[in-house]
Amino acid sequence: MIEKYPFIFSDAARYRIARHVSFWLFWGVFQGFLYSFVAIQRGTIYYLPRLQSSFAESFVFLIPHMFLSYMLIYFVIPRYLLKQKYFITITWVIVLFLTAALLSTILSLTVIESIRRHILGEQYLAFIRKSGWGLSIFLGLMAGLRGAITIGGISAAIKLMKHWYVKEQRNLILQKENMEAQLKVLKAQIHPHFLFNTLNNIYSHTRNSSPAASKMLMELSDILRYILYEGDLKQVALAKELKLLRDYIELEQLRYGNKLEVTVNYPSNSEQYSIAPLLLLPFVENCFKHGASHILEHPWVSLHLHISNDVLYMKLLNGKTEEMPAHTPGIGLQNVNERLRLLYPEQYDLQVINEPDVFIVNLKLTLQQLPAVNNLVHHQQTVSYA
Repeated sequence: MIEKYPFIFSDAARYRIARHVSFWLFWGVFQGFLYSFVAIQRGTIYYLPRLQSSFAESFVFLIPHMFLSYMLIYFVIPRYLLKQKYFITITWVIVLFLTAALLSTILSLTVIESIRRHILGEQYLAFIRKSGWGLSIFLGLMAGLRGAITIGGISAAIKLMKHWYVKEQRNLILQKENMEAQLKVLKAQIHPHFLFNTLNNIYSHTRNSSPAASKMLMELSDILRYILYEGDLKQVALAKELKLLRDYIELEQLRYGNKLEVTVNYPSNSEQYSIAPLLLLPFVENCFKHGASHILEHPWVSLHLHISNDVLYMKLLNGKTEEMPAHTPGIGLQNVNERLRLLYPEQYDLQVINEPDVFIVNLKLTLQQLPAVNNLVHHQQTVSYA
């Protein structure tokens, strides 16, 4: 649907520039015609000079109007309103409205004053001498405030309408993809009870004879349980997602033995955050699939995660040889990149660097905090993960 109306919804530079230029041209012309009918003093100024003056004034007043509009749609709305910080939003709106009104008044007493003197001549000067400068300043401030409220309301309404429409379209796309994924799983699904009962039976048989195999079975069971029961949720506790990474890395360590060097740092404050499930695993899996498995001697993987100001920073590195073919983006990485785009629009930054001897993934992701009531429950459930 978004591709169907690119001029309105596309974020491509050519459409955005054309959209903004068209809007401000329309607004300037509309204001010029609208205020050309407001005579300074009835019967003293002819319409044609007033029309010329009104058009010139309208395009000069685009300066405070554009300042106000872009501050609202690119600063106040995304940073405060959409994050439900209503008090700060109201404060900024009042400050910006008053600033735009003051800027309009300054322009009215300087640039607009010169335009009116040039176009309207003695008729305008006679009006100014009669009304006085105090009244001119007051009328300029009121007119500036009225214009600021008008254009600010229109700009905010357009921004919010576009935001909610695009969000709704993304939700529809996600629902469709989830339905398709569920159908694929159903076609090849083994009944979970059978699967876990079988794994538990194998675990009980190997617990004494092969502790290493028993440990691998338990971690594999935890991974499968997480994928089956948590993987279709919209958000899970970040601590659970990190537990999944621990289990997966430990399985790989058991598989490689002493040949593999792994350095891992997990954040200590993960209990209070949530994340989309199975979002980080494909990156770690890719390290072993394309890195460690191709290095015969001294494979290594380094994973560092930390959280600062509600933002998760992940730096993932794995060694590779110069003879190895360059990493090609597999289905797993393509899927996670698409999920990031749909689930975290404008809330993530992903950098993938392919050097001759190292592959680097840098991910910066804005996290959501768990509700305070559920935070304690998730903390109790994840104590054993540490």
